[in-house]
Amino acid sequence: MTRSTTLTAFRTALAGTALSFGLVAGMASASAQTITVWSGYPELVPFYQHVAESMREEFPDLRVEVNAIALREHERRVALGITSGQSAEVLELATSIAARYLENGLLATPPEDVQGFVADPANFGEFFVNSASYDGTVYGMPLFRGQSALYYNTEMFEAAGLEPPTTMEEFDTVAEALTQRDGSGNPTVSGWSMRLSGGGSGITEKFGINMFQHGGEILESDGNGKWRANFASDAGLATLKQYLHNLFVTNTVTVQMPADAEAFEREQTAMFIRESWVIGDIAAKAPDLPYATSTLPRGSIVNPVQLYVVGEGEQADAAWQYVMATQEPENLVWLLDNVGWLPNRSNLDFSEVIAEKPGFEAFVAYPDTYEFFSMPAIGPIDEVLTRAAASLEQAFANPSIAEDDAAIMAVLETIDNDVNAILAREGLLAE
Repeated sequence: MTRSTTLTAFRTALAGTALSFGLVAGMASASAQTITVWSGYPELVPFYQHVAESMREEFPDLRVEVNAIALREHERRVALGITSGQSAEVLELATSIAARYLENGLLATPPEDVQGFVADPANFGEFFVNSASYDGTVYGMPLFRGQSALYYNTEMFEAAGLEPPTTMEEFDTVAEALTQRDGSGNPTVSGWSMRLSGGGSGITEKFGINMFQHGGEILESDGNGKWRANFASDAGLATLKQYLHNLFVTNTVTVQMPADAEAFEREQTAMFIRESWVIGDIAAKAPDLPYATSTLPRGSIVNPVQLYVVGEGEQADAAWQYVMATQEPENLVWLLDNVGWLPNRSNLDFSEVIAEKPGFEAFVAYPDTYEFFSMPAIGPIDEVLTRAAASLEQAFANPSIAEDDAAIMAVLETIDNDVNAILAREGLLAE
């Protein structure tokens, strides 16, 4: 998941360095119990501290140590820790990473009350229950997620008499109306900043977000743990055609133009799709920027993160007590307000946070019909995304195919073949 430049700088400064904080009521006695939390998000350390502090009165002899390092290093540490028997009791893991350990029975099965809490539809939607489950059993505690929404410049929209788009067709017309041009007709402010270059997997992920709005996903499941590429589909054609339409037909954006959050904060684009970290980035870098957020036409990609427990006995019992404490509504509201990650639990009252930070509204107050999807939790997913991105990037530089459906479909068929070859190599290709 992508964070703001501020968080990235913070994480880079801390890379390879463990942060450790403890909770002890008075002097730790010989009977005091210590559990450790391993995290891949250093910005979450204050949240984990806050949860520990909230437990002080009820569990005065519990000590909680939080050890947070950069995400990729955290994933390597977990792999080594679990296999060597030197793991922390509480592990923070994305669904895709946890799957490999669940397959090998390396994560603890929660107590029945924890499983019941997670499975209760009053607490979590089906998407998050499934993300925390393996083979029909709940193993993790849903904690937070990355999620996308539309950011738009309210002054630009008001000046043009426009509302944020609610269909993908409207994205095109709104982008064309909002593009600002020089005397030669070249765009100087893009109507819609699209991910066109840089960071292979990110290109395909953003393409997948747009493709979802058109009714499809980049990979299709056969329901039995295998997959097939789905770029060469009606939804894939509509998506790539839309990119090319904006690039070469209406010319609302170019590959060379400033893009993403930086362009939005400098008012060099009217709108773009991104995760909630941008809210904090805007507050730090462009506090006077006139903007709002809006939900996407169909739904959003979601990258859910859960807490898992390793071990058994008293240590595991204490770890599950801590994991349950993260779900106290006050703690989760604190998480949104102070860190900016989106809690996965349902039916929380974020009204005070939204009143102060209205940008969060589209992320937490979405309609009941809003749909979530994730990239499949399979080993070669990064390779799949990066390989597809190489072909997409070439297409974004090819004006000759912009209005040629057959040529566009040929590009998508090439991507399908490349992706299916990767899946076949890994034994993951559906018939």
